[in-house]
Amino acid sequence: MTRWRVHGERTIYASEWLHVCLTDVELPDGTRFDHHVVRLPRPAVGVIIRDADHRVLLLRRHRFITDTWGWEVPAGGIDEGETPAEAAVREAVEESGWRPGPLRELGRYFPSNGLCDQAFHVFVADGAEHVGEPTTPDEVERVEWIPLARVPELAAAGELGDGFSLTALLWTMQATR
Repeated sequence: MTRWRVHGERTIYASEWLHVCLTDVELPDGTRFDHHVVRLPRPAVGVIIRDADHRVLLLRRHRFITDTWGWEVPAGGIDEGETPAEAAVREAVEESGWRPGPLRELGRYFPSNGLCDQAFHVFVADGAEHVGEPTTPDEVERVEWIPLARVPELAAAGELGDGFSLTALLWTMQATR
């Protein structure tokens, strides 16, 4: 199998948050067409924070785009000049009020690589220090330590539907086997 060939790309919408592009691509069989591509200027990061009681720190949030409530891991964009690990710590503190212990990177992936180029970095930390209230209280309804063993139940009930959080928690569960 050969790679798809890219003949060019034009931006049809751009903001500081994202670019929507039409990319002129050619399949190996010679078929040529415009493919919609979302380009995001910043990669993202998330952190699974575990405690000694086999619980994980999760955030209860409302997402207006899907009009859904659910549990998520602390996550967000990596700022310019910031390492992924620094961003993971910053996002955890901002969203939960907990500073994670030493981080270990579990991996990096592209959650929708057929449409979007954003990379997600996943970290895990054993332990955390409570440093105060979240600094972004409008983003989070509540912060709770939830047993890792409950993750499949929450996912099956539709309470844990965020793809980034599901992937990060699955990797964590696999790593702890």
